[in-house]
Amino acid sequence: MNRVMLTATNTLTQLQQQMDSISNNIANIDTNGYKTQSTTFTDLLTQQFNNQKDAEKEVNRLTPNGIRQGVGAKLAQTQTVMTQGSITTSDRSLDTAFTKEGQLYRVQINNGDTNEVQYTRDGAFYLSPVSDTENMLVTKEGYSVLDENDNPIILSNKVKDYHISSTGTLTADLNGGEEQSINLGVSYANLPQLLEKRGNNLYGIAATAGNANEILTNLDGNLREQIAIQQNASEKSNVDMSSEMVNLMATQRAYQFQSRSITMADQMMGLVNGIR
Repeated sequence: MNRVMLTATNTLTQLQQQMDSISNNIANIDTNGYKTQSTTFTDLLTQQFNNQKDAEKEVNRLTPNGIRQGVGAKLAQTQTVMTQGSITTSDRSLDTAFTKEGQLYRVQINNGDTNEVQYTRDGAFYLSPVSDTENMLVTKEGYSVLDENDNPIILSNKVKDYHISSTGTLTADLNGGEEQSINLGVSYANLPQLLEKRGNNLYGIAATAGNANEILTNLDGNLREQIAIQQNASEKSNVDMSSEMVNLMATQRAYQFQSRSITMADQMMGLVNGIR
């Protein structure tokens, strides 16, 4: 196949992945706690073609001898941008929002016979009945919210109101005048780039990421003072629509250019075949 076609095809597949990432950002612009993804490119390997037979006879040459020809570009990295999103107020007592970057709630996901701890920035919680007298605190998708000991949070169903402190302590005011207090499970992402998106606004630790304790720190004990939560609020996504549209148009133009390269290479081969 023509070398131009190979180079353009390699780049087209990578540009398609970038467009998928941009499209995902735009689709989640109204998703609470969503963090945008940015992509960066790098060159693939290049080859050196020494097309000058006698370099010593060249006069006044300013560039190195030979031709360096690349084979396209590839998507080097997709980074999660953990900047703070805007905060909006809510009338629900179980709506919460982090006011510091990098903090995540711990939730429990059932994978067949095992339970896995995953992480989310979305603090919109709900109650799911587990018995005639108890409710479980869950996310909008129905995943169990965990406490500081990584146990599902079970609350009485005879509650007048809920209070959530800035350090993540959930207090339920019961009808009898008693209180039930539980510390929400919160972690801080030391290395957010080693977290992978699992869908439904959740993050998990990649299997090849290494030591989980280096990637995340559980904010328990004295570390709970670092937690910053606002009740009756929601954090919007940090997607900038204007930036995403500019990136999308630039990517589409690059895609169009690579497609045009394939067309021109095909036309040139047609001319050569016609001459023969």
